[in-house]
Amino acid sequence: MTLRVRLLLVLVALATVGLVVTDGVTYASLRSFLTTRVDQQLEVAAFPVERHLFAAAGLAPASGVRPVAPSGSKATAPHRTIPGPGGRGRARSGPIVSGTFAELRSPNGSVLAHASFTLGGKQSPAPLLPARLPVLGPSGSPTFFTVGSGPTGPGYRVMARTVLDGRAVLVVAQPTNELSSTLNRLLVVEVVVSAAVLVGLAALAWLLVRRDTRPIEDMAATAAAIAAGDLSLRVSSGRSGSEVGRLATAFNTMIGEIEDAFAARVASEDRLRRFLADASHELRTPLTSIRGYSELFELGMSERPDDLARSLSHVRAEAARMERLVDDLFLLAQLDHERPLASEPVDLAVVVGRAVDSARLRADAHPITLSVSVPVVVQGDEFRLRQVVDNLVTNAVVHTPPGTPVTVRVGVDGTEAVLEVSDRGPGIPDDQLSHIFEPFHRLDRSRSRTTGGAGLGLAIVEAVVHAHGGTVVARPGEGGHGVAFEVRLPIGSLVEEDGDAAASSVGAHKPGAEASTSTGKATTPSPG
Repeated sequence: MTLRVRLLLVLVALATVGLVVTDGVTYASLRSFLTTRVDQQLEVAAFPVERHLFAAAGLAPASGVRPVAPSGSKATAPHRTIPGPGGRGRARSGPIVSGTFAELRSPNGSVLAHASFTLGGKQSPAPLLPARLPVLGPSGSPTFFTVGSGPTGPGYRVMARTVLDGRAVLVVAQPTNELSSTLNRLLVVEVVVSAAVLVGLAALAWLLVRRDTRPIEDMAATAAAIAAGDLSLRVSSGRSGSEVGRLATAFNTMIGEIEDAFAARVASEDRLRRFLADASHELRTPLTSIRGYSELFELGMSERPDDLARSLSHVRAEAARMERLVDDLFLLAQLDHERPLASEPVDLAVVVGRAVDSARLRADAHPITLSVSVPVVVQGDEFRLRQVVDNLVTNAVVHTPPGTPVTVRVGVDGTEAVLEVSDRGPGIPDDQLSHIFEPFHRLDRSRSRTTGGAGLGLAIVEAVVHAHGGTVVARPGEGGHGVAFEVRLPIGSLVEEDGDAAASSVGAHKPGAEASTSTGKATTPSPG
């Protein structure tokens, strides 16, 4: 059973209960009202009926004349009469409803007189009065009850009260045809109107439920389409203030998160496939070389000492290259799994100064300038931070022509230490800037493996910086020339010194440095 049908059945059931209760209360109220009116009519009719029965029973007024029954009435009396003054002097009269039946009984239940009153037409069957009447109230206080007149006869409303100071009981019964007819008509009207109201409410409820649950159907259809693989679908939010509207908004948000997660997963899988392919390719090259030299050895190279020594030298070089590649891959795997690094205060300016000195020894064709504003202490792993600086400086040296200036700056920006390595080389295309930190990414795929490297240096830089809680970005250099790499790391503590103190502090770790800014080739700096 669908949600719509269940909601509709609940609404119709509630409406039915409400209508039944309302109709029942209305029916009971009207029945009570009409019964009260009949009781009042019986009390009013009791006075003329009483006089007539007294006369029929021989309880005539003081004149001793037996009164004659009114026209259209029948009255009979037994041969025995009960003397007494009861009812003498009563002159009140009132309307008598056609079909009224009356009896005058003795206290022991015998009938002293009875009468029936008709205003033309067929006389109704007499009421089936009980031989023992219900318990009567005090003298003159009426008691009301209802009796029938047979399977097909009408019902009667009966009033009984004591008269003649308890020496007789007056019983007056009036047919309830009009009361029953009115109640039956009311019952028919209530049933018809209630049925029409229920049909109308059911139709209106169906329209409202269908309108309000349409977004839920849309969600079900959208969920089915999403399960089939289409994550771009969304549902209409509808009225934002309703529960269904909030559910639709939450559903769309959830689908958006799922779509982003799937996109990230696909991208991660693509990167992993590329990584494995590139790693296999990078490892295949030295393995191929080692295998080739091994085959040459089997072809008789062992008999030529010079060729053998050269071959063994190449094998050692390729093995060392493989070792560096494996070490880099292992480092990336460790950082990717968030393996903890050493955490100790590190003077970033000292680390950078040593890295620049080492780079000047290796790349004397590139003027390298170092600028340090103040010593900066960060919390981290000194060995890995040195690896970051070495990789950035080596990247700038390797990928720029000889003579291209390289600038290294260390400074502070708020609560972050800033390391910038920039060059004036050919730069990096804008569409490649967002990919250069990916493992094995190479701007020139045809570039020599000897000069170009494996493409893991910048990936290691990003991984180490992120492990230290920092960020690294690449952007075009000043004036659009070259490229600049900016590393930002949280500051552990900052040593505030004046310019000379800062220079001497840095110079203590940079042989030959005379100022906070210096350039040089090999170990001999020249003013920048």
